[in-house]
Amino acid sequence: MSEPERLKVLIVSDVRLYRDGLTQVLNQDGRLGVVSSAESAALALEQVERYKPESVLLDVAIPEALETISMIARKAPETKVIALGLGESEEDVVACAEAGIAGFVGREGSVGDVVAAVRDAAREEFGCSRRIAAALVRRVRSLRANRTGQVSLTPRERQVAELLGEGLTNKEISTRLFIEVATVKTHVHNILEKLDAHSRSEAAAKLRIMDRPRFRPDLGRGIGSAI
Repeated sequence: MSEPERLKVLIVSDVRLYRDGLTQVLNQDGRLGVVSSAESAALALEQVERYKPESVLLDVAIPEALETISMIARKAPETKVIALGLGESEEDVVACAEAGIAGFVGREGSVGDVVAAVRDAAREEFGCSRRIAAALVRRVRSLRANRTGQVSLTPRERQVAELLGEGLTNKEISTRLFIEVATVKTHVHNILEKLDAHSRSEAAAKLRIMDRPRFRPDLGRGIGSAI
């Protein structure tokens, strides 16, 4: 019986040691074949177009990771993006899912987990815990509310948005809320997207307008008629 064909993968990380080490381990494993690696989003897109891999293994620690995921998912939808080194935060997983990942492996994940994530993605499956699945369902509900004209921010996103309104930097927000700077960046990305804002100041302004009490003339008439 012939051996199953290896799934072609591309590794994206700005750390050469990470790229080289993962390439060697995966090629020795035999179930995946690393066709190339890239240290930047621009090079990753070129390599995806050239090699047409089944999956891209993307280190989420690279600068502008969410933007890179989005670009690959948009320009090469047949290629599945697997986020590597993702934290356990529900917000981080949901943000990456919104950007376009087809799977993820946590920071404590093994080579076996990487292989499983790639194989699951090839079968159009998304392996995750029940907790993460529940978070994704909540996000789908939120998107549905957005389509009906309501903007729904999570409690944490609202906290971050309020601090944006105070003019705090990402580092200052992370200190205030006791969360990582990378997590703050994820929240800011989601807030801008949900509010359809192009800057932090615009997002803060839109949030202030949303929270402003609205005049209800119908109530005024009702009170007047009751007196």
